[in-house]
Amino acid sequence: MITRNLTRDPRHYQIAILTGLLLFGIFELRMPVPLSAVAVALASTLGTQLVCTRLWKLPRFDARSPLISGLSLTLLLRADSLVLIALAGSIAMASKFILRRQGKHIFNPTNFGIVMLLLLTDRAWVSPGQWGSLALFAFALAGLGGLVVYRSARSDVTYAFLGSYAVLLFARAAWLGDPWTIPFHQMQNGGLLLFAFYMISDPKTTPNSRPGRIVYAACVAMGAAWVHFGLFETNGFLWSLMACALAVPWIDRVAPGELYQWASDRRPERVLDRTSASIPLTLERNPS
Repeated sequence: MITRNLTRDPRHYQIAILTGLLLFGIFELRMPVPLSAVAVALASTLGTQLVCTRLWKLPRFDARSPLISGLSLTLLLRADSLVLIALAGSIAMASKFILRRQGKHIFNPTNFGIVMLLLLTDRAWVSPGQWGSLALFAFALAGLGGLVVYRSARSDVTYAFLGSYAVLLFARAAWLGDPWTIPFHQMQNGGLLLFAFYMISDPKTTPNSRPGRIVYAACVAMGAAWVHFGLFETNGFLWSLMACALAVPWIDRVAPGELYQWASDRRPERVLDRTSASIPLTLERNPS
């Protein structure tokens, strides 16, 4: 039973892969990530999840989502104070409980925590370039991420985003007369693939229908390209995802679809639904 639950829920794969990427970055790429920052990020996300679980009177504490957010923050966010890392983790997890609409949270927690910290202080920054642009590492990262998005039934939004962004990069190169090696090099960036496979693919914040997700992914890609090449600013993926998330409720109304549920949560909900009419209302509030 335990093995079956582990293989049914894609969050377990995501936690394992993000942990592997973190260890690879620290020990192989020599990324400047102190273990104290890792501990603070995980403690803040897990602690905030626990507090909110109690405040919202949810039936159980789920550590999977805060572990994913804590690991993702550690991989992307840098700050000159551990207090800021803790603040980002707390903001990320609290947003799942507070900012909700139509049975799901509006913003990707990790993205929201990072963007809010960038807005609140100039002592934090994002380091997507730390992963480099080695083709071998990029393809390995894409393969691992593909496993996660396949198991979470959100591979369409990831590949639609990557395809749309690639079209924009190659179109820009053709317009400027640049060699094809430039957009190829840009697509081999580890930070881009981390975003595509582990942030935009969040099934709890993407549109419910496949056509809606494809439109959503294309909008995020266009917004990111505009920030990067129109405004000449960094972190275009994060800013674009934050803005486009506000359109998801409207997309769900125009192109409705089935609300996503984690596979490991479906069977218990069906059993409880036959025994009590009030319990499903409690389960729907669970922001995991």
